[in-house]
Amino acid sequence: MGRHRTVSDESDLPRGGGRWPGWPSRGVRRPRRPRRRRTGWRRAIPTWRMVSGAFLAFSVVVLGALVAGYVLVEIPEPKSAAAAQGNVYLYADGSQLARVGEVDREKIALDRVPVKVRHAVLAAEDRDFYHDPAVDVTAMVRAGWNMLRGGGRQSGSTITQQYVKNYYLDQRQTVTRKVKELFISVKLGREVSKDDILEGYLNTSYFGRNAYGIQSAAQAYYGKDAADLSLAEGAYLAALLNAPAAYDVRSNPQNAERAVARWEYVLDGMVSEGWLSEERRKGMTFPEPDPVTPGEGLAGERGYLVEAVNAYLLESGIATEDALADGGFRITTTIEPDRQRMLRDAVDRRLMDRLDEGREVDAWVRAGASSVETESGRVVAMYGGRDYTEQYVNNATRRDYQAASTFKPIVYAAALEHRAETRDGERIGPGTRYEGDSGREVVDRDGEGSGWAPENEGDEDYGTLTVTEAMDKSVNAVFAQMGADVGPDRVRETALALGVPEDTPGLDGARGSISLGTATPSTLDLAEAYATLARHGVHRPARLVDEISRDGEHVPLPDEETRERRVISRAAADGTTAVLRGVVEQGTGTAARSAGRPAAGKTGTAERDRAAWFAGYTPELATVVALFGQDPVSGEQRELYGAAGLERVSGGGFPAEIWGQYTGDALEGEPERDFDLEGGGSVPRISPEGPSEDGDEGRARERGEDANEEDESEEGDEGEESGRDPDADESPGASREPGSSPGPAPETSPAPSAPADEPGGPERPGGGPGPSGPPPGEPRSLPWPGVPEGS
Repeated sequence: MGRHRTVSDESDLPRGGGRWPGWPSRGVRRPRRPRRRRTGWRRAIPTWRMVSGAFLAFSVVVLGALVAGYVLVEIPEPKSAAAAQGNVYLYADGSQLARVGEVDREKIALDRVPVKVRHAVLAAEDRDFYHDPAVDVTAMVRAGWNMLRGGGRQSGSTITQQYVKNYYLDQRQTVTRKVKELFISVKLGREVSKDDILEGYLNTSYFGRNAYGIQSAAQAYYGKDAADLSLAEGAYLAALLNAPAAYDVRSNPQNAERAVARWEYVLDGMVSEGWLSEERRKGMTFPEPDPVTPGEGLAGERGYLVEAVNAYLLESGIATEDALADGGFRITTTIEPDRQRMLRDAVDRRLMDRLDEGREVDAWVRAGASSVETESGRVVAMYGGRDYTEQYVNNATRRDYQAASTFKPIVYAAALEHRAETRDGERIGPGTRYEGDSGREVVDRDGEGSGWAPENEGDEDYGTLTVTEAMDKSVNAVFAQMGADVGPDRVRETALALGVPEDTPGLDGARGSISLGTATPSTLDLAEAYATLARHGVHRPARLVDEISRDGEHVPLPDEETRERRVISRAAADGTTAVLRGVVEQGTGTAARSAGRPAAGKTGTAERDRAAWFAGYTPELATVVALFGQDPVSGEQRELYGAAGLERVSGGGFPAEIWGQYTGDALEGEPERDFDLEGGGSVPRISPEGPSEDGDEGRARERGEDANEEDESEEGDEGEESGRDPDADESPGASREPGSSPGPAPETSPAPSAPADEPGGPERPGGGPGPSGPPPGEPRSLPWPGVPEGS
């Protein structure tokens, strides 16, 4: 009991009764001693009970806030900018072709970063990363105190916190952002492995030179992949993380001393952590980074290559438009940089260097080319134009200019494949004789007159001649009749089998004009088709990609082996090759002999010289070169009369010269191979000399001009006045007086106009008169049966 004890039991009393000395009367408590009241300044000092209570309350509030914050703050979705990547395009040898995207970032897996480089980053930014928690409270308090004292910003963040800031939050220095960073970092540290956090940090950090992530930084500073970085180089990149602009010794030479000091700090940290020996550390020298260079954008020819590769990925189902836009792809193309340079040089030397800026028509000249490796189908070179930033249309893959006489080999291949016969019952072959007179009416397979009578160039008559001779001279009358003997539907079928896409404009098997090249395939389409002939009738799709990955994961490509198939017999393919060898040896394509290799090919010149082609192949390469006339302002097709100061531009001129120089350069050093043709298929050489090394246009034209690549007749400019689209196609051989208006076209499926090789087809309205045509008052030709006149 206490001092104020009460007595309720007499047994507790002293003997004899009474009270204990000093105790109050029974039942009454002893009064407390009054406290001394605090006065003056002492009244402002809290008691220990007040301090203890306040601390306890504060602790409860803080703990509750921490618990609530951890529960309520979720790991957000990553910032779009932090997740965005560019796409990296590489040449076949692994060198960089282009980087495309709003952000120069290429994500890579952590195992593609050398361990020594990872250690350098840890030594620079967070040496206890793998052992300490996600948040370093002591460092944060120290950094905050430093800022309050005016000492400037100081990093108080772990790698985890920096990654959260890079990937999820913005860069603003606010209390709200720091609180979010704290909670997200703690939660991330509990839910995500340290390796995954380090990988994310390396892929999102900024290293300067517009490079985000270690892979892009390695390319920007040392021109190599992160996997190939040395320890010294990795230590320098790690040093950049603290202040990229300040430590770039190339863009800020005055900071070289500071940059080297920071680099040494990183190395010393590695030594202290046991990641680098002192002996090796002493032997290391500062790795000078590469000079700052402009990014590899889409200027020059790169844009055309990137566009073609993207189109291939989409058409093959390898990637979608959304996926390409999101980025992250690393694409190794089939383009070989040496051969790409050779093709560009050939175009420049044989064509571009001869153009005059002061000549209007020269400004209309466009060149396109594609080169395919015959055995593999790999596209090894492509020329889409001089500068993608000035003209976005890819001349190598465009499908809007008639192929003209380059389609005649397909007609002949169809005849051989289907064992077609002339109307006299003779099996068609190289020695089959046809009537080659200009304006001769084509007879259909029923022996009835078709009403279609295409003309040869200059309205020249050739009399009776063999198929080989007709191919050499590109005689329209012969191949128009051969197309009728075979059947336009079979010609179309063969074109599709060889590799011409089904959606190619003008590829209409119901029209006889298909035999004279009214279809408009691209140079790449024709190169694929001619490669099938070189491969003895076995088709393999042309491809532009060797390998592709996304975010470090391999992306499967179509199995080219399973897509390879025989589409025409070897006899048909080799028989066509044998005849096409004659075109190069003694026909319209002799300029191609400058390649110095056994070659087969065919020239072509479209209507009114709007396009000129040479399509040819060796046993190794199939290459198609084309010239197009296009107004640089309106985009309309234009005639190339007078280009480079020449009266005419034909397939046997510039295109064949370009083909010859490129093919010779591209195969230099490789053993010469002859065609392995079934039955021999040899073609006699009648002239041992090819064109001069300079490929003089005039001499080439004397030997190599398409003999029957004819202009259209005079038609005047009435097409536009009549309300027709100046670029609308007309039916082949519409009957009319020269110079008369073709009149409005009916709305039923218009037929494409015939090329220059087929004078029976009218010109595009709006063009002026050509250099040749029928005499005034004579109808040019008759419409093809079944085609509405004027359609």
